[in-house]
Amino acid sequence: MMRILKYVALDIIKNKIIIAYAIMLALFSWSAFGLEDNAAKGLLTVLNIVLLTVPLMSVLFATIYVYNSSEFIELLLSHPIKRSKIWKALFIGLSLSMVAAYVFGAGIPLFIFAEWDIALMTIAVGSLLSVIFVAIAFLSSIITRDKAKGIGTSIMLWLYFALLFDGLVLFLFFQFADYPIEKAVVFLSALSPIDLSRILILLKLDVSAMLGYTGAVFKNSFGSDWGLVLSFALLAFWALVPFYLSLRKFKSKDL
Repeated sequence: MMRILKYVALDIIKNKIIIAYAIMLALFSWSAFGLEDNAAKGLLTVLNIVLLTVPLMSVLFATIYVYNSSEFIELLLSHPIKRSKIWKALFIGLSLSMVAAYVFGAGIPLFIFAEWDIALMTIAVGSLLSVIFVAIAFLSSIITRDKAKGIGTSIMLWLYFALLFDGLVLFLFFQFADYPIEKAVVFLSALSPIDLSRILILLKLDVSAMLGYTGAVFKNSFGSDWGLVLSFALLAFWALVPFYLSLRKFKSKDL
């Protein structure tokens, strides 16, 4: 497994797309902090990049990589290697590469310009988002043999979590504005890793007061130590469940 992992990680790190991704993140992050008059505004700009670009890049690159590695996977399956080891090595290699590119691109300017605790939170959340959407990519790519359908499924899932989910939550707010649904919205936020990540970072920036009563509910739910532990546990759940489902499918799938 370690040999496969080493090969996959080195192959991806040398990939020009990953290098360009890391450079792009670095340029955006340095520009955001350099053009804004204070670090807080720059951090909010970086947050938008993290919540949209990082999941999109992770899910697209991982999906395409898995499809392009189909012959390599079939070659490995012809050897006496457990299927679970092959799939885990691919997942860990891809995840580590995407996290390394993110940390290199966005992590350095975050540590230089932002406060250490906020920088650590942003890096941790961005890294988890990278792993989560790599796991979603693995699930999308193993469901169907058709490359176009697999990539389309990955993009649709990203669109849902990044854009459509917020629209659904806003719709519920408007439809049930006369009812106390703030606590229900806190529960709904756990159904989207991107929304959960946004809440964690905004609470760390202490801007929840600008969100009114709902912000106070979020702060009571996620602002405590137990709330942070629960939030990170939910993000880990979002990474493990799609990968576990893809692993079960890979073990039984006839390639």
